[in-house]
Amino acid sequence: MTATPIVSPENVVLGQEPGRSVRGAASLRRRMARRDKESGLDRGIVSATEWRTPRVRFPLATVQLILLILLVICGLLPILWLMKSAFTPTQDTLTQPLAIFPHGATLSNITAAFGINIKIQSYFLNTIWVAAGAWVVQIVVATTGGYALSILRPKYGKIVSGLVIATLFLPAIVLLIPLYLTILHPLVIGSSLLNTFWAVWLPSGASAFNVVLVMRFFDSLPREIFEAAETDGAGPFRLFWSIVLPMSKPVIGVVTVFAIINTWKDFLWPNLVLPGGTDPSSIQPLSVRLPAIQGTTEFGPFLASLAIATLIPIIMFLVFQRTFLNGGGFGGAVKG
Repeated sequence: MTATPIVSPENVVLGQEPGRSVRGAASLRRRMARRDKESGLDRGIVSATEWRTPRVRFPLATVQLILLILLVICGLLPILWLMKSAFTPTQDTLTQPLAIFPHGATLSNITAAFGINIKIQSYFLNTIWVAAGAWVVQIVVATTGGYALSILRPKYGKIVSGLVIATLFLPAIVLLIPLYLTILHPLVIGSSLLNTFWAVWLPSGASAFNVVLVMRFFDSLPREIFEAAETDGAGPFRLFWSIVLPMSKPVIGVVTVFAIINTWKDFLWPNLVLPGGTDPSSIQPLSVRLPAIQGTTEFGPFLASLAIATLIPIIMFLVFQRTFLNGGGFGGAVKG
């Protein structure tokens, strides 16, 4: 009795005759998978082969397009509306908030923001000083701390690393009162640091996240370079300054973005240690001063002030977007 050949989907797809073995289909799948792997297309939820079929490609492309449009609307539309409101008269913003310049654009809001009633230029300069000082302190602490724990590797380095990582599990609000008392009565200085930029700069350096981030980056660097430099007579400082730092530009860019943006938007700590006294404009940054003047400022100039305050974070992200988006800058630090 002759067996009836079985028609399988693999036979139909490959154009095989019903009696032919399906081993050819498995071989073809292996060759296609090998080709996708060699071309850099690793298999994920949807393989590269499935992407080539219209019944998979078109629905997924439609979903991706819808998600992209929603992300643009949710992320970009509020910023564009704020920028538009900065050049729109207050009455137009209140009556027709979604209209695009119904009665024309104006610079009166920007002029009022820089006027004597708001003086945003003073708060803007204060914010730049606060962010710049915090950035310097965080870079110094993160790079030196990561260098000591990752490259120098002291005897009790693993214990110190564990303690640094353990601080990441402490809520920041728990440290608020001890940190404030430390700023109020410093041990070495003796005089209070309130109403000085040092009250923001020095505590910002105590960032375990930055230290761990830099330390992990230094762990990925090839130690052969350091051993060769030590063989040539380079000491710890020369090794740090001439070898490690030039190789650390990616992670320094990431720490820079985190440091400046976090300091720029921080409200609680600057509001606590920079009360300002009789002249708050001389010391308080934008994040503290703008909420304080909201109740006494016209809506249009206040929106213009908010738009001006968002410029630096947007510029920072645009400058460092490649470093920030490429996995934290850890790829391609060392070539060869």
